[in-house]
Amino acid sequence: MAWVDREYVLYRTLERHLISERLNTGFTGETGVEDFLQYSLSVQNRRKSRSGSSLENHIEHILIANEIRHVRGAKTELNSKPDFLFPSIAEYLDPTFPAERLYMLASKRSAKDRWRQVLAEADRIELKHLLTLEAAISTAQTDEMLRQRVRLVVPEPLHATFSDAQRMQLMSFRQFIGLVDDVGNAS
Repeated sequence: MAWVDREYVLYRTLERHLISERLNTGFTGETGVEDFLQYSLSVQNRRKSRSGSSLENHIEHILIANEIRHVRGAKTELNSKPDFLFPSIAEYLDPTFPAERLYMLASKRSAKDRWRQVLAEADRIELKHLLTLEAAISTAQTDEMLRQRVRLVVPEPLHATFSDAQRMQLMSFRQFIGLVDDVGNAS
């Protein structure tokens, strides 16, 4: 979480500088308003894209540091691309490899309603794992995730923002690493 926070501060500092330069040149003429709207939309889209990629990069660094066998962004059924697949795409595609030893981890900085996207990824994996940095997700939403077989992976410092009942269902990133480490070492 500290890495994500620090990167965000650095990115916003750079972004502020770059946007200030563009704003100083202005948006004039007949297409000024349209140019401004287009520019604003590109800034917002860039932020969203960077945020997701940033979280994936940090997760992957931790997985590599812990020597966890995984693949990032491999294509499964219907060109679905789970963020992380464990232990590898070769085992996933091997019909003789036990499905109960396959795991996937999706990452979403904020879950909101976008968590449903993970349901269509990695058909062989019944229980999907979703790492999020979103605090205090509603009980109704976490209950629905459980019904849909999505297990939340939340960094330990954020666990306190959830109710006691929700915390019983949460998994810390440390616990998830232990889970997939056991699977990778067993193959």
